[in-house]
Amino acid sequence: MKWFQKRGSPAAAPVQLRETGHHPFGLLGGYVPLRSGETRLYRAVREAVPVVDAAIYKLIRMAGGVTAACSDKTAERALEEFLRTVPAGRGQYGINAFLEGYLDSLLTCGRAIGEIVPAAGNRDIAAVLWGRVEDVEIREGDNPLAFVICGPDEQGRMGPLPYQDLLLFTPLNPEADSPYGVSLLRGLPFLTDILMKIYHTIGVNWERCGNVRFAVTCRDGGNGQAAERSQMLAGEWSRAMQDTKSGSVRDFVAVGDVDIRVIGADAPVLDSQVPVRQILEQVVAKTGIPPFMLGLSWNSTERMSSQQADMLTTEITAIRRTLTPVVERICRLWLRMHGYTCGLEVQWEDINLQDEVEDARAALYLEQARKLRIENDAAETAQKT
Repeated sequence: MKWFQKRGSPAAAPVQLRETGHHPFGLLGGYVPLRSGETRLYRAVREAVPVVDAAIYKLIRMAGGVTAACSDKTAERALEEFLRTVPAGRGQYGINAFLEGYLDSLLTCGRAIGEIVPAAGNRDIAAVLWGRVEDVEIREGDNPLAFVICGPDEQGRMGPLPYQDLLLFTPLNPEADSPYGVSLLRGLPFLTDILMKIYHTIGVNWERCGNVRFAVTCRDGGNGQAAERSQMLAGEWSRAMQDTKSGSVRDFVAVGDVDIRVIGADAPVLDSQVPVRQILEQVVAKTGIPPFMLGLSWNSTERMSSQQADMLTTEITAIRRTLTPVVERICRLWLRMHGYTCGLEVQWEDINLQDEVEDARAALYLEQARKLRIENDAAETAQKT
């Protein structure tokens, strides 16, 4: 009796090296919503789709500038000078430069982190900086109002940062189960991946079909000279193509049954206009900006309707409401450092999305309605007396 059995052939080893993506932004296809991974994903979306990047920059620009009004005019003038000249890092100055970087992180990542840097002696604010949200974590406390901002220490371990009162943290539309907020770009990675596949396919098709390739077929008619004739035709065809590259014109003459066709000319080219527009419509709807402001000519007119202006004004007002507490903290701390006890009010620049003629016409209609109301009230009063 044999104490061993013949072994079968060994199983094939699994593939270890695999393709990471079909287009340069392969991260979009493997979307997994992790906290730190989300930020890299959303930045890849902005880099891959210029419309998304342009929409976020337009929202930042339309948010406008900010000032502060105080009951003490001396304090107000000094506060305005501080808001105009405070260093914001990376060669930027002013509170508006800080808010642009802060809002960019808020819209892209769903949260923003900043820091108030006091000067020596704690009698002034030396700078107001925004930071990388990937470098911090939020630890919630025992109640919904308590949370601690944590960052890496010298050993690289995450721990509470020492001066919590000098840190600025703002989440965008936070959910009940997470304090990190929700990015404006949530929901776009799936659509962006489809859009990148379409663009990548268009590029590959142009790369293949733009450089035309010919198929030359020679039928010898059964005389057994196909090999000689094919070599002769190949040589003549090659010389004709080389002369064409140099700018000269050379005719190709062949004897017999010769068929010349363009390879791939009969294959239909998929129409990408409809699917690309459907995806871009979803992107534009997510940002809330009219299409023509992003360079998309979908309508016959190029003027913004009053409904679109009202909706965009509402979006900008909501963004300002989110940023107002941050500006108030900075201004209040500066006033207290300089010994001012007066209150303050954050004031934003007026949102102007309509033509001046339309504004004037609307004001005229309001005054006419007011005049008629006064005349009717006077007439009713005269009748009663």
